[in-house]
Amino acid sequence: MTDRPLAVVTGASAGIGYELALLCAQNGFDLVVAADQAKIQAVAAEFRAAGAQRVDAVQADLSTTDGNDALYRAVQAAGRPVDALLANAGRGLGRAFLDQDWDEIRSVIDTNITGTTYLLHTIGRDMKRRGQGRILITGSIAGFMPGSFQAVYNGSKAYLNSLSFALREELKDTGITVTVLEPGPTETEFFERADMMDTKVGTAKKDDARMVAEQGFEAMMKGQSDVTAGWKNRIQAAVANVIPDELLAKAHRGMAEPGTAKS
Repeated sequence: MTDRPLAVVTGASAGIGYELALLCAQNGFDLVVAADQAKIQAVAAEFRAAGAQRVDAVQADLSTTDGNDALYRAVQAAGRPVDALLANAGRGLGRAFLDQDWDEIRSVIDTNITGTTYLLHTIGRDMKRRGQGRILITGSIAGFMPGSFQAVYNGSKAYLNSLSFALREELKDTGITVTVLEPGPTETEFFERADMMDTKVGTAKKDDARMVAEQGFEAMMKGQSDVTAGWKNRIQAAVANVIPDELLAKAHRGMAEPGTAKS
């Protein structure tokens, strides 16, 4: 039995999740990593090269109960408790709500909300029995504003932001910390996968995924409640708390409506 801590990182094949897993490996964690892309098997070798002695990679659809159960079986097979759960898996979706395909809408809800909640509940219960653990949830500054032309995505991130603070309060005397990472637009595959490359936000300069992950990892290790990565995003988050939702929705339209990349 090794005494190395174990971290579970979802959405670890690319972007913020990849960088979070890399940071875990570089800071003494072994890993169970998951993503819905076959690429997760290849990047596992990079996590080993970065310092993890054991990496178990799971390709699974984390929008489903079966996918999350497959991940949990891999965790159990590792034979040791989870010291850190980094719940990062998420899916975006652009364009007007009524123009979106229902199956894609459902996938966003099932990945960002249902699947994430199920995994938090499953591994969180193990942490509570043990009386120890760290949880990092990837929310978003998108959760602070009504997301015209990203309505379901922003709503899902509002849910995660809220869930994180509520869960933190419930667990404050248990030895478990809960941190929410609230990034802004970040240089990842997100906007291409969300079909948003014809929008202003899709083509704008974005934050570096490594920087975002570093701030999230540091906040998790310190047991902080939340961190908004990047000073511009912190300003935007603060402003969102005082501007009426109707105006926020109008402003978001200017960033996310198809065709705004040309203006």
